[in-house]
Amino acid sequence: MKLSEEFRDNAENCAHLAEAANNGPAVQRFKRMQAAWLALAAEQDWLDGEAAPAAETEDA
Repeated sequence: MKLSEEFRDNAENCAHLAEAANNGPAVQRFKRMQAAWLALAAEQDWLDGEAAPAAETEDA
């Protein structure tokens, strides 16, 4: 299994934990963790040469 797939599995687990959480702060914490895992997966795809880098914006 590729590392990015493991990261996406972790994100899915966080999504399930968010659904099962019984209070707002826990839900938000798991959602932030999910987003972080997905960002790591995207970064790993880029490092593995499987995705283009995100477009950079210029400051005006």
